Amino acid sequence: MIFFAYMLLGAIAGVLAGLFGIGGGLVIVPALVFSFDYQGISTEVATHMAVGTSLATIVFTSLSSIRAHHRKQAVQWHLFKPLALGLAVGSVLGAFTAGMMPGMMLRLVIGIFAIVIGIQMALALKPKPTRQLPDSGVLVGVGGGIGWASAIFGIGGGSLTVPYLTWNNVNMQQAVGTSAACGLPIAIMGALVNINEGMNAEAVPEWSLGFIFLPAFLGIVVTSVPCARLGAILAHNLPATALKRLFSVLLFMVGTRFIWQAVEAM
Repeated sequence: MIFFAYMLLGAIAGVLAGLFGIGGGLVIVPALVFSFDYQGISTEVATHMAVGTSLATIVFTSLSSIRAHHRKQAVQWHLFKPLALGLAVGSVLGAFTAGMMPGMMLRLVIGIFAIVIGIQMALALKPKPTRQLPDSGVLVGVGGGIGWASAIFGIGGGSLTVPYLTWNNVNMQQAVGTSAACGLPIAIMGALVNINEGMNAEAVPEWSLGFIFLPAFLGIVVTSVPCARLGAILAHNLPATALKRLFSVLLFMVGTRFIWQAVEAM
């Protein structure tokens, strides 16, 4: 029964990712945290497992997204290469950083991030394209920062990469396509570190590979990829602005809940 719940979660995350152009991790991580709490998984590992499982699913959703954007020539590979180097290193460091945090501290950080993204979506805050792209060395450093943060939050980095690229005068279609490609090194390296970090962790439940909960991983992957395509179709037929505001309210509620839980536990 729980497997079908994870399939439903994957479907919802996929639709929202396609509808809003955000990574499914913003949906998957909070939903998995609540699911793991309900199942009685220790709070010391529940948030880490939500992050690790989310990153593992993003490997597959990124591959599907890259293929679609590449067909439309939206992936700027000359930008991806220096960014990917920094993203790979940064995501390793970010996953190790998350691994060193107590469970409730990680939940607090994710809660704050959810509220920040919710505010950004509600107010449609976007940086104006006032800069030109820096050289490759700077892009490596920027990729490192984005990878580090993304691996902590369990996301593919789209909510950070897209604004950065558009700020540097990359048009939106190419920014989204390139960001989709950038999610792959984040997800691969972050997932691998989470597998390693969780191997010797106490209180990890059965059917886990490190910090990746396999039933959740499989259920989400099965439905998230096809449903992301459905979300992209719906994006052209539904009032995106109103829906983003509704989703921002959800993020704010989730973020507030996480912060409250973390404060109560301190």
